[in-house]
Amino acid sequence: MQSIAERPRAARPDVQPALVGQGELVAARAIALVLHGGQEKSVAPGAARHVAVLRMVPIASRLAAAGASAGVAVWRLRFRYRGWNTDDAHPLADVHWAVQQLRQRHGDVPIVLVGHSMGGRAALRAAGERGVVGVLGLAPWVPPGEPAEQLAGRRLLVVHGTQDRITSARASRALVDTVRGEAAEATFISLRHTGHAMLRRAALWHGLTADFVMHAGLGVAPGARLADAIATGGGVL
Repeated sequence: MQSIAERPRAARPDVQPALVGQGELVAARAIALVLHGGQEKSVAPGAARHVAVLRMVPIASRLAAAGASAGVAVWRLRFRYRGWNTDDAHPLADVHWAVQQLRQRHGDVPIVLVGHSMGGRAALRAAGERGVVGVLGLAPWVPPGEPAEQLAGRRLLVVHGTQDRITSARASRALVDTVRGEAAEATFISLRHTGHAMLRRAALWHGLTADFVMHAGLGVAPGARLADAIATGGGVL
């Protein structure tokens, strides 16, 4: 993953993560927790105006539109810091906090993690959190040596654009192959003519996301394209 270097600074204990609800949030039967991207190293505080944060707003909106009537509560998590920050793994701690908050609010309902780029890494790493039944990585950052045992028993979908120059589609595919047979489902979808920002063919990115969340969170039969990919372990769209 490429990152923008910044002058090192100390983490700020006064900076807190934030959960932002999207759409209907009562009487939830499942939760979708949406995680934005970031950088390898940065303790600059996260902000609602950052492009990586804003990039996930239309995805969350699409999820809310698709799932509200079925009881899917959609939440976006804003990380404390813009970076992963090596062993500190700040986003992973933020996801742990968010899952606890949402379980207190909504009870023991299935949780699907949806993450882009750095948020995809956080989603994959947090798959072992109590209540998580599915993980969707959108162009996730998968460094060498990432653990995978936490994905056992979960439904996993990873989607990566063929023109991504920021994170590695090959690493994403390798992770899916690693957990095949251990995960409840392990599916890799390659999207033609689209890159890391998910701007080209946005409707397809959003549609696959909504389809997977409904499938993993509520057991709804997926649409034909996703169903075919799940049955064969992957596909190119």
